[in-house]
Amino acid sequence: MAVIRKADITSLDLNGLRILDALLQHGSVTRAGQALGMSQPAVSAALARLRRELGDPLFARTGRGVRPTPRALELAVPVSRVLDVVRDEIVRTRPFDASRSRRVFTIITPDIGEVVFLPPLLRHADQQAPEVAFRAVSIPFPAAGEALESGEADLAIGYFPDLAKAGFYQQRLFRNSFACMVRARHPHATDRFSSAQFQAAQHVVVRPGGRVHLFEQFLRERGTTIDVRLHVSHFSSVPTVLERSNLVATVPRDIAQVFARDGRLRLVDPPAQPRPFDVKQHWHGRVAADAAHLWLRESVRALFHD
Repeated sequence: MAVIRKADITSLDLNGLRILDALLQHGSVTRAGQALGMSQPAVSAALARLRRELGDPLFARTGRGVRPTPRALELAVPVSRVLDVVRDEIVRTRPFDASRSRRVFTIITPDIGEVVFLPPLLRHADQQAPEVAFRAVSIPFPAAGEALESGEADLAIGYFPDLAKAGFYQQRLFRNSFACMVRARHPHATDRFSSAQFQAAQHVVVRPGGRVHLFEQFLRERGTTIDVRLHVSHFSSVPTVLERSNLVATVPRDIAQVFARDGRLRLVDPPAQPRPFDVKQHWHGRVAADAAHLWLRESVRALFHD
Protein backbone atom coordinates (compact mmCIF):
# COMPACT_ATOMS: atom_id res chain seq x y z
CA MET A 1 0.00 0.00 0.00
CA ALA A 2 1.43 3.36 -1.03
CA VAL A 3 2.08 5.89 1.71
CA ILE A 4 1.10 9.43 0.83
CA ARG A 5 3.61 11.90 2.20
CA LYS A 6 2.12 14.96 3.82
CA ALA A 7 4.00 18.20 3.28
CA ASP A 8 4.81 20.16 6.40
CA ILE A 9 3.34 23.64 5.86
CA THR A 10 6.01 25.19 8.08
CA SER A 11 8.64 24.14 5.53
CA LEU A 12 6.86 25.68 2.52
CA ASP A 13 8.55 28.76 1.08
CA LEU A 14 6.36 31.45 -0.48
CA ASN A 15 9.15 32.08 -2.96
CA GLY A 16 8.85 28.46 -4.06
CA LEU A 17 5.19 29.01 -4.88
CA ARG A 18 6.13 32.03 -6.98
CA ILE A 19 8.62 29.91 -8.91
CA LEU A 20 6.07 27.13 -9.39
CA ASP A 21 3.57 29.67 -10.74
CA ALA A 22 6.18 31.17 -13.11
CA LEU A 23 7.22 27.73 -14.41
CA LEU A 24 3.59 26.82 -15.08
CA GLN A 25 3.14 30.06 -17.01
CA HIS A 26 6.38 30.05 -19.03
CA GLY A 27 7.26 26.31 -19.34
CA SER A 28 10.96 27.13 -19.14
CA VAL A 29 13.41 27.51 -16.25
CA THR A 30 15.23 30.27 -18.12
CA ARG A 31 12.10 32.29 -18.96
CA ALA A 32 10.69 31.82 -15.46
CA GLY A 33 13.94 33.14 -13.99
CA GLN A 34 13.85 36.17 -16.29
CA ALA A 35 10.26 36.94 -15.26
CA LEU A 36 11.21 36.72 -11.57
CA GLY A 37 14.57 38.45 -11.88
CA MET A 38 16.40 35.29 -10.78
CA SER A 39 19.26 33.32 -12.29
CA GLN A 40 18.65 29.87 -13.82
CA PRO A 41 20.65 28.09 -11.05
CA ALA A 42 18.62 29.88 -8.37
CA VAL A 43 15.34 28.79 -9.99
CA SER A 44 16.60 25.21 -10.29
CA ALA A 45 17.69 25.14 -6.63
CA ALA A 46 14.33 26.50 -5.46
CA LEU A 47 12.49 23.96 -7.61
CA ALA A 48 14.56 21.15 -6.07
CA ARG A 49 13.52 22.28 -2.57
CA LEU A 50 9.86 22.47 -3.61
CA ARG A 51 10.03 18.95 -5.06
CA ARG A 52 11.30 17.64 -1.72
CA GLU A 53 8.66 19.52 0.26
CA LEU A 54 5.75 18.36 -1.94
CA GLY A 55 7.07 14.84 -2.72
CA ASP A 56 6.56 15.19 -6.46
CA PRO A 57 8.86 15.92 -9.44
CA LEU A 58 6.44 18.70 -10.51
CA PHE A 59 8.18 19.17 -13.89
CA ALA A 60 9.86 16.87 -16.39
CA ARG A 61 12.43 18.08 -18.90
CA THR A 62 11.49 17.85 -22.59
CA GLY A 63 13.00 19.11 -25.80
CA ARG A 64 10.80 22.18 -25.53
CA GLY A 65 11.45 23.12 -21.93
CA VAL A 66 9.72 21.61 -18.88
CA ARG A 67 6.38 19.83 -18.79
CA PRO A 68 4.24 19.88 -15.61
CA THR A 69 3.27 16.66 -13.87
CA PRO A 70 -0.39 15.98 -13.00
CA ARG A 71 0.35 17.15 -9.44
CA ALA A 72 1.76 20.45 -10.70
CA LEU A 73 -1.32 20.98 -12.87
CA GLU A 74 -3.55 20.35 -9.83
CA LEU A 75 -1.64 23.05 -7.94
CA ALA A 76 -1.87 25.66 -10.71
CA VAL A 77 -5.18 27.23 -9.63
CA PRO A 78 -4.73 27.11 -5.82
CA VAL A 79 -1.15 28.46 -6.06
CA SER A 80 -2.30 31.32 -8.30
CA ARG A 81 -5.11 32.07 -5.85
CA VAL A 82 -2.73 32.09 -2.85
CA LEU A 83 -0.34 34.46 -4.63
CA ASP A 84 -3.21 36.76 -5.60
CA VAL A 85 -4.34 36.95 -1.95
CA VAL A 86 -0.79 37.74 -0.81
CA ARG A 87 -0.37 40.44 -3.45
CA ASP A 88 -3.81 42.03 -3.02
CA GLU A 89 -4.48 41.63 0.70
CA ILE A 90 -1.10 41.42 2.40
CA VAL A 91 1.67 43.03 0.36
CA ARG A 92 -0.27 45.76 -1.42
CA THR A 93 -0.63 49.01 0.50
CA ARG A 94 -4.26 49.98 0.50
CA PRO A 95 -4.68 53.44 -1.03
CA PHE A 96 -6.38 56.23 0.88
CA ASP A 97 -8.84 58.22 -1.19
CA ALA A 98 -9.17 61.40 0.83
CA SER A 99 -11.83 62.78 -1.52
CA ARG A 100 -14.22 59.93 -0.63
CA SER A 101 -13.15 59.04 2.89
CA ARG A 102 -15.36 59.62 5.93
CA ARG A 103 -12.52 58.93 8.33
CA VAL A 104 -12.45 60.67 11.72
CA PHE A 105 -8.92 61.61 12.84
CA THR A 106 -8.27 62.22 16.53
CA ILE A 107 -5.57 64.81 17.18
CA ILE A 108 -3.99 65.51 20.55
CA THR A 109 -3.24 69.19 20.95
CA PRO A 110 -3.46 71.77 23.75
CA ASP A 111 -6.65 73.80 23.85
CA ILE A 112 -5.00 76.61 21.95
CA GLY A 113 -3.91 74.14 19.28
CA GLU A 114 -7.57 73.95 18.36
CA VAL A 115 -7.32 77.63 17.42
CA VAL A 116 -3.90 77.53 15.77
CA PHE A 117 -3.97 74.21 13.90
CA LEU A 118 -7.55 73.17 13.26
CA PRO A 119 -8.90 76.08 11.14
CA PRO A 120 -6.16 75.76 8.47
CA LEU A 121 -6.50 71.97 8.55
CA LEU A 122 -10.26 72.21 8.04
CA ARG A 123 -9.83 74.62 5.11
CA HIS A 124 -7.36 72.18 3.58
CA ALA A 125 -9.75 69.27 4.10
CA ASP A 126 -12.59 71.25 2.48
CA GLN A 127 -10.58 71.10 -0.75
CA GLN A 128 -9.16 67.57 -0.56
CA ALA A 129 -11.34 65.61 1.84
CA PRO A 130 -14.77 67.20 2.30
CA GLU A 131 -16.15 64.31 4.38
CA VAL A 132 -13.13 63.71 6.60
CA ALA A 133 -13.74 64.82 10.19
CA PHE A 134 -11.39 65.76 13.02
CA ARG A 135 -11.65 65.33 16.77
CA ALA A 136 -9.35 67.41 18.95
CA VAL A 137 -8.54 66.21 22.46
CA SER A 138 -6.44 67.74 25.20
CA ILE A 139 -4.66 64.95 27.06
CA PRO A 140 -2.08 65.36 29.85
CA PHE A 141 1.45 64.84 28.56
CA PRO A 142 2.10 61.45 30.24
CA ALA A 143 -1.09 59.98 28.75
CA ALA A 144 -0.49 61.26 25.21
CA GLY A 145 1.92 58.45 24.39
CA GLU A 146 -0.50 55.82 25.64
CA ALA A 147 -3.30 57.27 23.50
CA LEU A 148 -1.13 57.19 20.35
CA GLU A 149 0.13 53.70 21.10
CA SER A 150 -3.34 52.28 21.71
CA GLY A 151 -4.92 53.95 18.69
CA GLU A 152 -7.14 56.17 20.81
CA ALA A 153 -5.48 59.09 19.01
CA ASP A 154 -3.86 59.36 15.58
CA LEU A 155 -1.50 62.31 15.92
CA ALA A 156 -0.17 64.79 18.48
CA ILE A 157 0.69 68.35 17.42
CA GLY A 158 2.46 70.78 19.71
CA TYR A 159 5.26 70.66 22.26
CA PHE A 160 5.43 67.10 23.62
CA PRO A 161 8.96 66.42 24.92
CA ASP A 162 7.70 63.25 26.64
CA LEU A 163 7.16 61.63 23.21
CA ALA A 164 10.84 61.68 22.25
CA LYS A 165 11.24 57.97 22.98
CA ALA A 166 11.48 54.57 21.31
CA GLY A 167 8.50 53.51 19.24
CA PHE A 168 7.46 57.07 18.37
CA TYR A 169 8.25 59.30 15.40
CA GLN A 170 8.32 63.06 15.21
CA GLN A 171 8.63 65.78 12.60
CA ARG A 172 9.57 69.37 13.28
CA LEU A 173 7.01 71.86 11.97
CA PHE A 174 8.31 75.25 13.08
CA ARG A 175 10.42 76.96 15.71
CA ASN A 176 8.58 78.98 18.32
CA SER A 177 9.44 81.61 20.93
CA PHE A 178 7.49 83.66 23.47
CA ALA A 179 5.67 86.97 23.46
CA CYS A 180 3.91 88.97 26.11
CA MET A 181 0.26 89.88 25.53
CA VAL A 182 -1.50 92.89 27.01
CA ARG A 183 -4.68 94.79 26.23
CA ALA A 184 -4.32 97.31 23.41
CA ARG A 185 -4.44 100.32 25.77
CA HIS A 186 -2.23 98.86 28.47
CA PRO A 187 -0.34 101.69 30.27
CA HIS A 188 3.03 100.06 29.53
CA ALA A 189 2.27 98.78 26.04
CA THR A 190 5.65 99.50 24.44
CA ASP A 191 7.44 97.26 21.94
CA ARG A 192 9.50 95.64 24.68
CA PHE A 193 9.25 95.35 28.44
CA SER A 194 12.26 96.34 30.47
CA SER A 195 13.17 93.97 33.28
CA ALA A 196 11.85 96.50 35.80
CA GLN A 197 8.52 96.89 33.96
CA PHE A 198 8.14 93.14 33.59
CA GLN A 199 8.73 92.44 37.26
CA ALA A 200 6.55 95.34 38.39
CA ALA A 201 3.58 94.12 36.33
CA GLN A 202 0.96 91.67 37.51
CA HIS A 203 0.77 88.47 35.48
CA VAL A 204 -1.58 85.70 34.44
CA VAL A 205 0.25 82.39 34.08
CA VAL A 206 -1.01 79.46 32.03
CA ARG A 207 -0.25 75.96 33.26
CA PRO A 208 -1.70 73.56 30.66
CA GLY A 209 -2.63 70.33 32.37
CA GLY A 210 -1.32 71.78 35.61
CA ARG A 211 2.21 71.65 34.24
CA VAL A 212 4.78 74.43 34.56
CA HIS A 213 5.32 75.97 31.13
CA LEU A 214 8.73 76.53 29.53
CA PHE A 215 8.77 80.27 30.16
CA GLU A 216 7.85 79.88 33.81
CA GLN A 217 10.66 77.33 34.17
CA PHE A 218 13.02 79.77 32.44
CA LEU A 219 12.20 82.50 34.99
CA ARG A 220 12.80 80.11 37.86
CA GLU A 221 16.19 79.10 36.51
CA ARG A 222 17.17 82.77 36.26
CA GLY A 223 15.94 83.49 39.75
CA THR A 224 13.40 86.00 38.41
CA THR A 225 10.25 86.39 40.46
CA ILE A 226 7.04 87.90 39.13
CA ASP A 227 3.77 88.90 40.72
CA VAL A 228 1.29 86.24 39.59
CA ARG A 229 -2.27 87.47 40.09
CA LEU A 230 -3.94 84.56 38.30
CA HIS A 231 -3.18 80.96 37.33
CA VAL A 232 -5.28 79.35 34.56
CA SER A 233 -5.21 75.94 32.90
CA HIS A 234 -6.21 76.96 29.38
CA PHE A 235 -4.74 79.47 26.94
CA SER A 236 -8.19 80.17 25.53
CA SER A 237 -9.26 81.96 28.72
CA VAL A 238 -6.38 84.46 28.54
CA PRO A 239 -7.78 87.03 26.03
CA THR A 240 -10.94 87.65 28.06
CA VAL A 241 -8.88 88.15 31.22
CA LEU A 242 -6.44 90.55 29.55
CA GLU A 243 -9.08 92.68 27.85
CA ARG A 244 -10.56 93.56 31.25
CA SER A 245 -7.35 94.13 33.22
CA ASN A 246 -3.79 95.36 33.12
CA LEU A 247 -2.40 91.84 33.54
CA VAL A 248 0.40 90.48 31.35
CA ALA A 249 0.46 86.98 29.87
CA THR A 250 3.60 85.48 28.38
CA VAL A 251 2.66 82.74 25.91
CA PRO A 252 4.11 81.03 22.82
CA ARG A 253 4.33 83.53 19.99
CA ASP A 254 2.15 81.60 17.54
CA ILE A 255 -0.65 81.67 20.10
CA ALA A 256 -0.15 85.37 20.80
CA GLN A 257 -0.32 86.19 17.09
CA VAL A 258 -3.68 84.45 16.76
CA PHE A 259 -5.13 86.26 19.79
CA ALA A 260 -3.87 89.66 18.63
CA ARG A 261 -5.49 89.51 15.19
CA ASP A 262 -8.59 91.52 16.09
CA GLY A 263 -6.63 94.44 17.56
CA ARG A 264 -7.94 94.20 21.12
CA LEU A 265 -4.62 92.78 22.33
CA ARG A 266 -1.09 93.63 21.39
CA LEU A 267 2.24 91.85 21.55
CA VAL A 268 5.21 93.04 23.58
CA ASP A 269 8.62 91.37 23.66
CA PRO A 270 9.67 90.05 27.08
CA PRO A 271 12.94 91.36 28.54
CA ALA A 272 14.60 87.96 28.07
CA GLN A 273 13.82 84.77 26.17
CA PRO A 274 14.62 81.09 26.67
CA ARG A 275 16.01 79.27 23.70
CA PRO A 276 13.40 78.77 20.92
CA PHE A 277 11.58 75.46 21.03
CA ASP A 278 10.28 73.26 18.26
CA VAL A 279 6.62 72.55 17.60
CA LYS A 280 6.32 69.05 16.14
CA GLN A 281 3.86 66.42 15.03
CA HIS A 282 4.23 63.04 16.74
CA TRP A 283 2.89 59.58 15.87
CA HIS A 284 3.40 55.98 16.89
CA GLY A 285 5.43 53.56 14.78
CA ARG A 286 2.52 51.20 14.26
CA VAL A 287 0.81 53.71 11.90
CA ALA A 288 3.97 54.99 10.23
CA ALA A 289 3.18 53.31 6.88
CA ASP A 290 -0.62 53.58 6.97
CA ALA A 291 -1.91 55.46 3.91
CA ALA A 292 -4.56 57.44 5.80
CA HIS A 293 -2.06 58.56 8.43
CA LEU A 294 0.45 59.45 5.72
CA TRP A 295 -2.15 61.76 4.16
CA LEU A 296 -2.87 63.38 7.54
CA ARG A 297 0.79 63.93 8.39
CA GLU A 298 1.62 65.28 4.93
CA SER A 299 -1.31 67.68 5.20
CA VAL A 300 -0.05 68.97 8.55
CA ARG A 301 3.49 69.27 7.21
CA ALA A 302 2.37 71.17 4.13
CA LEU A 303 0.32 73.61 6.20
CA PHE A 304 2.67 74.35 9.09
CA HIS A 305 6.25 73.47 8.13
CA ASP A 306 8.35 76.60 8.08
